Amino acid sequence: MKDTRQTNNAINAKEIFELLRDDLSAIEREFGRDTVSNVGAITEIGEYLRGGGGKRIRPALLLLSSKLFNYSGRSVIRLGAVVEIIHTATLVHDDIIDEAQTRRGRASANTQWGNSKCVLAGDWLYMQSFKIAVQERNFRVLDSLIDLTQAMVEGELLQMEKLGKMISADDHFDLIHRKTAYLFSVCMRMGAIVSGASEDEEEKLASYGRNVGLAFQIVDDVLDLTATADVLGKPVGSDLREGKVTLAVIHALERCSKGERAMIETVLRERAFRSVTLDQVLDILARYGSVDYATARASEYAQAARDNLAGFPDSEIKRALLWVPEFVVEREK
Repeated sequence: MKDTRQTNNAINAKEIFELLRDDLSAIEREFGRDTVSNVGAITEIGEYLRGGGGKRIRPALLLLSSKLFNYSGRSVIRLGAVVEIIHTATLVHDDIIDEAQTRRGRASANTQWGNSKCVLAGDWLYMQSFKIAVQERNFRVLDSLIDLTQAMVEGELLQMEKLGKMISADDHFDLIHRKTAYLFSVCMRMGAIVSGASEDEEEKLASYGRNVGLAFQIVDDVLDLTATADVLGKPVGSDLREGKVTLAVIHALERCSKGERAMIETVLRERAFRSVTLDQVLDILARYGSVDYATARASEYAQAARDNLAGFPDSEIKRALLWVPEFVVEREK
């Protein structure tokens, strides 16, 4: 069964790429033009980050949302670049805060240009994204982007406050909603806004984006524990090493013995796998089925996303949107 599903995924992925290829290429060109400044360092950093690639899943969602209503105007190209620039700016600031050395298998921008230049480059990217968005002359789009950036900054600050601390599942979901899922939701919402969708359609698509985003982040956090460094493009167990408690760890902490809890607390306190190894932590998680639990929760959000599409008529675009949650849960990096 698994082999069949993977074959279907590959076919679906190819079909979706064909559906979006021209528009994604246009967004990539727009992204390249929009990150050029008369200050050389900004252009260099912007080009380096763009060259790092990524899945471009956020602009793809925006495109699919608009195509669900047969929209094909220029707005989605501009806004696709906007959401990717915002996402890129977030990654720059995240790497500085986390003191990351690598990103997607390459040296992180802050190790190349230093924190000071990268903070300012990230700020410039945020402002540039709004400069482009203003061209839409659409207050609902701007309101969505303002709410988004505030939520993302609040999420980053909340995460900093909770580093190294035991947090509840509710706190964790609030964090990943702000830091990840909100952007997915706004991509779907903006696609609906520019397409003239009804309020009900817009809310269903925004909810779809939120559910896909939550599934995406949960899987990301699981992969941080279970994938290899080569696949991740960064060291395995980075979250725990940075003091971040994710869903699988929260699940285990709610069930483990005092001794096991003390081992996990040691990693969070030392910010390293020194006194306690990653394998020892993984043994604890395996004992309580915590990784399986987190993966199951991701699958629940993926199904919730598919359910959000129930009221939309069948189409090639709807089938693509129905496949996206499966891709998010099944991916390996």
